Amino acid sequence: MDTIAIIGGGAAGLMAAVEAALTLRAAGARGNVVVYEADAERVGRSILATGNGRCNISNAEISADVYRNAEFVGQTLMALQGCYVSERGGATIKATTANPVLERFADLGLCVREESEGRLYPQANKATSVLDVLRAGADALGVRVQVGKRAERVDAPRDGRGCYNICFSDRSVGHAAAVIVAVGGRAAASMQLPEPLACQPLRPVLGPLRVTKADAKLTRQLNNIRVRGAIALMRGGGQVARERGEVMFRDYGVSGVAVFNLSRLARPGDTLAVDFLPDIPPQQMEHFLLARRKRMQRCLGAAPTCERFLSGLLLPAVAGVLLRRAGLAPAAKFAKTDATRLAAALKGFALTVEGIGDERQCQVRRGGFSVGAFNPETCESKAHPGLFVVGEALDVDAPCGGYNLHWAWSSGMLAGHAAAQRAHCSQNTGGNGRRAR
Repeated sequence: MDTIAIIGGGAAGLMAAVEAALTLRAAGARGNVVVYEADAERVGRSILATGNGRCNISNAEISADVYRNAEFVGQTLMALQGCYVSERGGATIKATTANPVLERFADLGLCVREESEGRLYPQANKATSVLDVLRAGADALGVRVQVGKRAERVDAPRDGRGCYNICFSDRSVGHAAAVIVAVGGRAAASMQLPEPLACQPLRPVLGPLRVTKADAKLTRQLNNIRVRGAIALMRGGGQVARERGEVMFRDYGVSGVAVFNLSRLARPGDTLAVDFLPDIPPQQMEHFLLARRKRMQRCLGAAPTCERFLSGLLLPAVAGVLLRRAGLAPAAKFAKTDATRLAAALKGFALTVEGIGDERQCQVRRGGFSVGAFNPETCESKAHPGLFVVGEALDVDAPCGGYNLHWAWSSGMLAGHAAAQRAHCSQNTGGNGRRAR
C-alpha cells in the first residue's frame, strides 16, 4: 500500500490526514496515512493555544482579499469548494459548498457558534473540543500518528519514480508516495525540501508593536490599560490602514487585536494614531468638547478643571497622559481655547513605530515557501509532483478573526484530497504512469 506522509500534526496536518483518509475510503482505495509530529507527547498542541484557548476556527465571512498572496488563496479556496466529499445514505456525493471547512467539522461532530465580527468558535467554547473531534476522526479512519519524529529533509524520488524519502532527526528514514509538509513557520525555516524549493526568510507578524523610547515614556504610564477605540497606521502623511477595537498599552508600546492587525502592514518609522472617541467625526470633535464644557459649567456653576472635564469620559490615567500630550495642566480651568489641542490629542494620539514589540505574542510568521512554486488548486509543488506544502509553511497570512486557522484547515483539506487521489492513481497505474494489469 502507498503511504501518504504528513509532516506536522497541527491544524493543517491533522485536517490533511482526515481528508486524505476520507478520500481514499470514498475511492475504495488502500493506503496508509501517517502523521509525523515533532512534539514528543502529542499532536495538536498548537491548536490548544489558539484563541486564548477557545480556538477561533474560522469566520462567517471568508474572503481571499484579506490574505497575503490573495490571488493564490482565492484559487485555493475556490478549488476546495469543488472537492468537498460527503458520504450520505451510502452514496458518495461531491458538492460545492460555501464553507467546506465548516461542513467537514460538522461531519466530525463539531458544533460552532458565531460571535462578533463573524468569528466562529466551537459550541463548547474550548479548543480541546476541536482537537478532540480531529483526533477521534483520524483514529476512526485509520490514520497512524508518530510523535517525537522531527523531519529535517525530504528527498525527491530519483528520476521522478519511486518514493519520497523523509529524513528525521533521529536518523531514521520514512518512505512515502506523497508528502504533505504542514509544519509551522519556525519549523519551515529548518526544513530542507528538494531544489528549487527553499524557505524564504521568516519574520513574526500579527503581534504587538514597539514604539520609540520617547513615546514609550507615555505608554509605560498606561501599562496594561485597555481602551476601546480606533487606531490608524500612517505613512508619509497618508493613512495605510485603520482598525477599530481594543487597544492595550504596554511599557514598550501597544498591543490588542487592532494593533495585531496593523502589525502586518507596519514599518519602522510609521505613525500610529490612536482615536479614543471613534464614534465622533473629527470635524465635530471641538463642537462636542465645547458643548460638554458648557453643560458641565451650567451644572457646576463654573468651568471644570481639565482633569474634571475628562472625568467620566476617560480613565484617570489615560486622561492624565492625554492632557500632558495636549500641553494642558490637570488643575487648570478648561478654557474654550483648549478645545483645539485636546481634540487633536483625543482623535490622533501619535506614536512612532520601531517594530514588533514581543515576538512571543505574534500569532503567525510571514515568509515560508513561495506560493509561486505551488499549484493553487492542490498546493502541490510544480517541480515535484506528490510533494505538497500547506498552512503557515506557505507565504500566506491574514488578520485576526479566524482567517489564519481557516487557511490551515482549507489548504490541509485540499492537499489531503489531492495527495490521496495521486496515491490512488499511482496504484492503478502501477506507479509508473501506466495502468497496472
